Amino acid sequence: MIQRETLAALFETYFRILKHSMNTSNSRYKATSVFPGGSHPLLAPCLEGLGKFSHLIDLDFMSELIACLKKLSGYTDHQGEIPPDNTLSVSERLQCCIVAFKVWRSNLEALNVDLQDFFVQFYNLILEYRPDRDHGEVLADALKTLLWEGKQQDMLRAAAFIKRLATFALSFGSTEAIAALITLRHLLQKNTKCRNMLENDAGGGSLSSLVAKYDPEAKDPYLSGALATVLWELSLLQKHHDETVSGMASNILSMANLNATQNPVQLSSSNPLEAYKDLSMGRELSKPTHKVSQTLKCKRKRRSKEFVALSTDVLEKADCTVGEDELREKLQSHFAVLRGISENERLRTELNHALSSINMYKEYKKQKKASKKSKKAAKA
Repeated sequence: MIQRETLAALFETYFRILKHSMNTSNSRYKATSVFPGGSHPLLAPCLEGLGKFSHLIDLDFMSELIACLKKLSGYTDHQGEIPPDNTLSVSERLQCCIVAFKVWRSNLEALNVDLQDFFVQFYNLILEYRPDRDHGEVLADALKTLLWEGKQQDMLRAAAFIKRLATFALSFGSTEAIAALITLRHLLQKNTKCRNMLENDAGGGSLSSLVAKYDPEAKDPYLSGALATVLWELSLLQKHHDETVSGMASNILSMANLNATQNPVQLSSSNPLEAYKDLSMGRELSKPTHKVSQTLKCKRKRRSKEFVALSTDVLEKADCTVGEDELREKLQSHFAVLRGISENERLRTELNHALSSINMYKEYKKQKKASKKSKKAAKA
């Protein structure tokens, strides 16, 4: 009884947060204050809780919840209509799409709900993503939930996402690019007819579709005509500075020489989210230590500005009654103290960097062990 009441109160709080966020995002007057976690600081934990306990929500409220999430994600029913100025960030709108699919799958896909609108919105949100503003981990989770998991994608929709992810991987950093390329490879494995996009013909792909020419600015993936183009971006990604990205691009291009029933050698069995986290962790551990020497040089420059050069006339007029031996001893002790301070600072910075590297490596090992245990449990 107490658990049921607690759960009802929890979901009531979640729905109130969703309603409040929907009202403020659609109102004319935007809030003047901006919170550090985004425009709606309670929305992210609310969406996380809904995704975690979605299997306990009453089926009577599912359709209303999906409709609310659709509005929060920024979807409009009219394709030609200009979308409203949404106060939600791209990461928050991506989380709305993720929660909608988690709710649908946690109820054994028994809901009679068309999630095509969320695919359309996700297709457009990929173009709005900015690595310096939005959270890459949320984008990788969206790639995993919407495109990696679940049943086989429709061919036209899969082709549109394949082309957009190839363009996306060419435009952003290594961590986002590896998540996009792993998803792209997964879509090509599931939809073998889309491998014709790997052909290097002058007229584009060999498959015919409703749209004869590719439109990169199309809002609907079904109207993009992606099957009429080729994945020329992969040829450039083969020369990427990151070996992980270039190797994955070469692995995808090797599909062009295989039969429809064959798949290339798997470079990694990770999903987009795991690949994003692994590459982010590896980049943090491999950061160079030359920043320590640069900070010491800056400190020496600052100290050098504090000394004032005296003229010879001033020095001659000064009363120098200190003996030469005493002056030499004082100078030696003074510079010994300065050397000790600089050496102490250098050792402390190196120690802090080593401790942070060790802690990150331990966290990386824990994540790897947890992923291995989950994979063994899934196989069992």
